[in-house]
Amino acid sequence: MGLSAKEQGRRDYLKNTKPRVFEKVSGFTEKYNRGESIALIQLQYNYICNMKCEHCSIKRFQGKNDRRRLTPADVKILADQADALGLARFVISGGEPTVFPDLDELVAAIGPDRFFINSDTNGYLLAEKAQHMKDIGIDRIQLSIDSLDAEAHDEFRGLPGAFAHAIAGIEECQRIGLPVYIQTVVTKERLHSDEFLKFLTHFNQKGLGVFVSFAKPVGAWEGHFDNLIDKNDLAFMHELEKKYQVFTHLTPGYGLDMGCIGVKGFITVTEYGDVQPCPYIHTSIGNIFEESLADIIKTGMDIKFFGEHVDTCLIAEDLPFIKKYVAGHIYGKPVPVPYKEVFDDSDRTVNPYWKKG
Repeated sequence: MGLSAKEQGRRDYLKNTKPRVFEKVSGFTEKYNRGESIALIQLQYNYICNMKCEHCSIKRFQGKNDRRRLTPADVKILADQADALGLARFVISGGEPTVFPDLDELVAAIGPDRFFINSDTNGYLLAEKAQHMKDIGIDRIQLSIDSLDAEAHDEFRGLPGAFAHAIAGIEECQRIGLPVYIQTVVTKERLHSDEFLKFLTHFNQKGLGVFVSFAKPVGAWEGHFDNLIDKNDLAFMHELEKKYQVFTHLTPGYGLDMGCIGVKGFITVTEYGDVQPCPYIHTSIGNIFEESLADIIKTGMDIKFFGEHVDTCLIAEDLPFIKKYVAGHIYGKPVPVPYKEVFDDSDRTVNPYWKKG
């Protein structure tokens, strides 16, 4: 798959502004074809948050816990290892990054000169903090909005004024030239609604792309299988991608069609150092306080669901996977559950993902 004009434009930008990142991104295809991970690292650095969202996927991670927590010094070690592996991207997540007391130190530890840094946010404090976030080296904002109806959004987020603050944050980002795109959660019902099409049209007309996160039966929505999409819904989403500026984790990127990007294109590091294949499959494939990042990624790639090409979102669409591995081995246990309690020898990689079929 060749590079799109948009992807080529991104690379030209990196070449001029972040040559180290450009060098690494330019090597993604070669790394992928060798069977190596090109994972974006989503860093759930701190679970503190100023909202109580209806769909919160990290609800079971929050609360009292005496385990060792990440510090900027720990993140520096992680980022050094990621850089040595040729990885190029971080997403600062949580919790809510705009309330982190040590956000400046965290960004410095990652290293804006060697990584492209995104930040998740609910947008409540974004308008007042956007300029500072840009100044310290954050490259792009991923802002969550759940409805064009302010009352519905605020109710979903559990905080009055959430919608108005988020819109103000978008406007400020656009004013100062800090790239931003919209993240939104989509259930099976919402995907086919007029509201969702109006949502896409509204933000696209403002020059904003929309990232769709399909509903997952974890966290606050544990056991909510009625929200899940199916393969017909994925096909419908694919058609929408032809008409709107909208994308999902399954959308080809960097000139590569990876399907599910768990481990091969994405990992999540929790506040306690555990590494998960994605934010929604709550199994630990290792802990950065105990093992090298390289060894942890190898462990993940040795599991067939992450080391082989999977042309769906396992945790959003594959109900047999969800019922066997998630409901069967993760529900009801402290999270994240060690991978050896979730997967067994029959789940080891047979055909590496770069050899489809």
